[in-house]
Amino acid sequence: MSATADHAEERTNPAARLGFQPGQVVQELGYDDDAEQALREGIEAITGQELVGEDYDDMADAVVLWFREDDGDLTDALVDAITLIEDGAPVWLMTPKTGRDGYVEPSEIGEAAQTAGLAQTSTVNAGKDWTGSRLVTPKTARTGKR
Repeated sequence: MSATADHAEERTNPAARLGFQPGQVVQELGYDDDAEQALREGIEAITGQELVGEDYDDMADAVVLWFREDDGDLTDALVDAITLIEDGAPVWLMTPKTGRDGYVEPSEIGEAAQTAGLAQTSTVNAGKDWTGSRLVTPKTARTGKR
């Protein structure tokens, strides 16, 4: 795909910047009516598959976690999110933008991610009301130690 086509897709599909690939299984956690529908549909368009829900019990290629300030403990939510993904797979933490109901402080995200064993690699505009933080597990963090 050309650079021009990439930019055109980013304008028409808000999920284009998130790095999803055709055929990937993406588990969605924390969905509610306020979630960014265009982003959800964009992920499904890229992967060619519907998002799988919280009851999915197989390995996923990535997780999209919608989290608001009053949703409970962020560290616990992140630990739960990485249970069924491979090491190195991304967790896209979607939080309300500054000034929106449910806003989560960046310092809280950083602290929770570190406690859960994740590293934040990037942040993107994930829609009108949402910011996406890409979190990943180190590829060797959970291997070999039982």
